[in-house]
Amino acid sequence: MSRHRGTPVRPRYGRLAALGSSLAVTAVAVLGSFGVFPGTGGAGGEPLGSDPAAAIDVAADAGADVAPTPDATASTDPTARRAGRSSADADTADVDEAEQDPARDTTLPDGSGTGKRVVFSQGRQRVWLVARGTKVERTYLVSGSVYDNLDPGTYQVYSRSQQAWGIDDSGTMRYFVRFAKGDRAAIGFHDIPVDDGKPVQTAAQLGTPLSHGCIRQKESDAIALWNFAPLGTTVVVTA
Repeated sequence: MSRHRGTPVRPRYGRLAALGSSLAVTAVAVLGSFGVFPGTGGAGGEPLGSDPAAAIDVAADAGADVAPTPDATASTDPTARRAGRSSADADTADVDEAEQDPARDTTLPDGSGTGKRVVFSQGRQRVWLVARGTKVERTYLVSGSVYDNLDPGTYQVYSRSQQAWGIDDSGTMRYFVRFAKGDRAAIGFHDIPVDDGKPVQTAAQLGTPLSHGCIRQKESDAIALWNFAPLGTTVVVTA
């Protein structure tokens, strides 16, 4: 009988490690399918975690486009934004608008007199009906003269006509309230003249000098001044 040298038996650690890893993966998969581990996919692919913020964080980390939660206080409505501004911000915005466009400036001119009066600013092409002091009953844009034929100063209403006829191609006008005398004709306030059945300008053009000497107003404003300014009413003209 022959004798053989015994070969030592070595543990096969590599295979044991591979086997253990395989069993661990299988266990994780099985337990995960029953919802044992949070954050794994359930039915329909919805996250099983109970924290919605955590789900958003996970999606963001994965590069998904996650829409931000709308801010309940934010608004794209310019009216709402304006309403939400502080009074200081609103005042600043109004001042800026007035500086860019004098027609937006509705403040009563300095040095416009006292008591009941009609105030006309040539530079701003605007009229104010002042009841007393600084109490303004009405203010609106007008179209004054394209010529330099009215000096700043204080005048009084001396004549009124509900219907009048202008010189040259001025047309006909209504609610004429005269307070000054020009080189060729009286100067006063009236509505937009009509020539050959058509207004000589549009209401949208008010705020721009367009007349031969008088101050043109849209009809509703002409009626308001007519009712406000009887004979003797003070008229203050500023530069």
